[in-house]
Amino acid sequence: MQDEKVVAFQDIKPAAYRHYLVISVDHIPTVRDLQRRAEDYSLVRHMLNVGQELLQQDAPQSNQYRFGFHQPPLNSVNHLHLHCLASPFIPRWKHVKYLSLGPLGGFIEAEKLLEKIKPLSSTSS
Repeated sequence: MQDEKVVAFQDIKPAAYRHYLVISVDHIPTVRDLQRRAEDYSLVRHMLNVGQELLQQDAPQSNQYRFGFHQPPLNSVNHLHLHCLASPFIPRWKHVKYLSLGPLGGFIEAEKLLEKIKPLSSTSS
């Protein structure tokens, strides 16, 4: 799947029953490069919407979905990408890669990232 903002495809080394990556078309190295501005918030919200749609179509029977980003220094690729996972993790121990390590980084859930980068002043009606 591709549009003007993102490209999405199945991970070549899946960590779960279904594992998609949603990647920004524009080069943004990591979540630390995102700011509290409308365009960054809109991009991450769009990435999440695309990931949710893919998993709802491809794995509707899954009992749990996870959506999030690896944070430096634990990111393996310096290009913003959302992990979209439908449980179970395969093998089960792979869930460790998708844990939050609090102030040390680790995995940040997409909704938590959206809270962090939500613009301070909203222009919504």
